[in-house]
This record gives sequence, C-alpha cells and structure tokens, in this order.
Amino acid sequence: MARKRNKLLIVDGYNVLRSGERYKTTAFGPDYTDDAFNTARERLINDVVNFAGRDWRAIIVFDGAKNEFSTGETQTIGGVRIMFSPAGQSADKVIEKLAHDARERMVETLVVTSDATIQDTVFGGGVDRMSANGFSYEVGEYYDQARLDESPKVAEKRTLGDRIPADTLAKLKAMRDGKL
Repeated sequence: MARKRNKLLIVDGYNVLRSGERYKTTAFGPDYTDDAFNTARERLINDVVNFAGRDWRAIIVFDGAKNEFSTGETQTIGGVRIMFSPAGQSADKVIEKLAHDARERMVETLVVTSDATIQDTVFGGGVDRMSANGFSYEVGEYYDQARLDESPKVAEKRTLGDRIPADTLAKLKAMRDGKL
C-alpha cells in the first residue's frame, strides 16, 4: 500500500526562476529567448519532482493572469501538479488560497517564494516558507548528496578474527602457536 503524503509543497514558479541562483543563469541568458526560459522551467519542474519525492505532494504555480487563454487547469508531471493561474488572477492569490486551504485542513505546508508579501501572508499555522535561494541551495545539496551516494564503495573483507575481542584472539593465537 502506498504511503500517504501528508505534506504540501507549493512553489511560486516564476518567482523562483527569477530569484533562485540555480535558475537565473539558465532562464536569463544573454539572449533572453523562450527556449532558455523553457529550459529553466523544465529544470525547476525536475528539481521539484526530485525534492518532493515521496514525502511531499507538490504544486508549482506559474502566473497566467495576463494570458486570456489560461484557465487554471493543472497538469501533472512526475507526481507534481503544474498550474498557470487563471486569466485575471495572479499566481500570488492562487498560492495564498492553496496555503490557506492547507492550513484549514491542518496539512503541513511549505511555500517556496522570495515574494515578501506572500511569505508574510501565508506564514504560520502549519505553513512555513522558504526563499528561492534557500530552495536552490537545498536542491543543490540534494544532488550533491545523491552524487556522493552513487560513488563506488570498496568492500571491506570481514573475517572471524575481526569480530573476536582482542584478548580472546591473542589467546587463540597463543594456543595455535603452542605457547599455552
């Protein structure tokens, strides 16, 4: 039976892309092309998928307020819900509502944003906050740790002599050598 994830991670997508050190260079390269921005967005989605793992339900909210075609529907990638706020509604309002609803349901929630207004609005009552740079750092640490875990391990040969107390081993060697 699958373990129930009772923690919620809400990520302010464009805020993290613009404020997080991990994404700034990808999103805002010298040419400011859509391709570079899409690459940064994909990197953020992959990072949230890995960071959330099995412990968090996660949603990334991007601002779609100025896009008349944005309906606010979600798409799921790797277990993470991706959402563009509906036309006319900012991502900030969606994030605040998601955090408020989670607080009402008593779900432990972490909101990732460097927007001070959102941080002040959502903080408290089981809702915590993390800055975009804090998230960038945590994700970097996660990947560094994963790389360390993948390094080859040298098998250590364990013998019976390694498990016997030193004084007992000395007596056994003395018996073997005929000194007892």
